[in-house]
Amino acid sequence: MGAGRFAPSPSGRLHIGNLRTAVLAWLFARSTGRDFLLRVEDLDRVRAGSEAEQLAELDALGLSFDGTLVRQSDRLPVYRTIVDELKAQGLVYECFCSRKDIAEAGSAPHAAPGSYPGTCRNLTAGERAEKALHRPAALRLRAEVNEFSVQDELAGRYTGAVDDFVLVRNDGAPAYNLAVVVDDAASGIDQVVRGDDLLSSAPRQAYLAQLLGYTIPTYAHVPLALNEKGQRLAKRDGAVTLEEITEQGVRPAEVRAFLLESLGLPGQDLQAALAAFDPAALPREPWIVKPENIVQQLMPPASRNR
Repeated sequence: MGAGRFAPSPSGRLHIGNLRTAVLAWLFARSTGRDFLLRVEDLDRVRAGSEAEQLAELDALGLSFDGTLVRQSDRLPVYRTIVDELKAQGLVYECFCSRKDIAEAGSAPHAAPGSYPGTCRNLTAGERAEKALHRPAALRLRAEVNEFSVQDELAGRYTGAVDDFVLVRNDGAPAYNLAVVVDDAASGIDQVVRGDDLLSSAPRQAYLAQLLGYTIPTYAHVPLALNEKGQRLAKRDGAVTLEEITEQGVRPAEVRAFLLESLGLPGQDLQAALAAFDPAALPREPWIVKPENIVQQLMPPASRNR
C-alpha cells in the first residue's frame, strides 16, 4: 500500500480549516492502511518560524506521521532534472507573458476561461530572443490535450481543462503543479486528500503525472471551512487558529473533538473517529465557521461568565 500526505505551506499558523483537512487526510490514510507523510511546501510563501509552529499544532492534535519530513526547498535539483527531461522531448517552451497579457488576450478557442491562450507556443527563435531582452521567460508545458479526467472519492469523475501550464516561473522557481506531482511520485503518495478549491488543478497534475510515467493518485477533495460570507478563513475572521483558541483556555483535545464532530464523527479521540470513519458519509457542503461561537462553545464553563 502507498501513502497519503498533508502538505502545508509555511506561511503562518494553520487555521481550523487547515487542521480539519489535516485530520481528514490522516483518517483517509489510516483507514486504508497507508502511511501518512508530511511535506513542507516552502517554494513560495514562507514566514520565519511557521514550519515549527505548524508541526507543533499538528502534534498537539495527535496527528502522527510516518517517514521523514520533506521540504520542497531541498529538492530543487530534482525539479530541474525533470524539466530537462521534458525539454528533451520537446514538451517545454519559453513564455514571456505577464498575467496582464494573459488576462487581456482571452482564452484560445474551445479553451476554458482563464486558460493560457498559447501566445508564446510557436514563437520563432528571433521572436524569443527579442522578448527575452524585456522580460525573463517562464517555462510552460506543451500540453497535447485540452482536458483530462480524474476520479475523486467525493466529487466522482471530474473532467477539467489542461492548458500549457507553467512548470518554472520566470524567477526560476519551480511551479506548484510541477513540484507537487514530482514530490508525490517520489514519496510513493498514491492518495491525495486536500481542499476542494484545488479540484480544478487535479486534471493538470494527473496529466503531467501520466506524461512522466507516474501512477496517478486517487483523489479526495474535501469541503473547505468558510466564514459566514462564504469566504475562506483568514486572520480577519478572528480566533481561527489553534493558538488563538487555546489562549482562551480551550485544550487542543477539545478543538480536535470539535473538528471531528463537524465531520459527523465521535470526538473523544482519533481512534474512535477512525473506527467510525466512512468517506461516503462525510459532509459535502462547506463548513461555515463562526469563530466567536467556537470559543464560546469550547471554553470551560467557569470562564464563560467572566
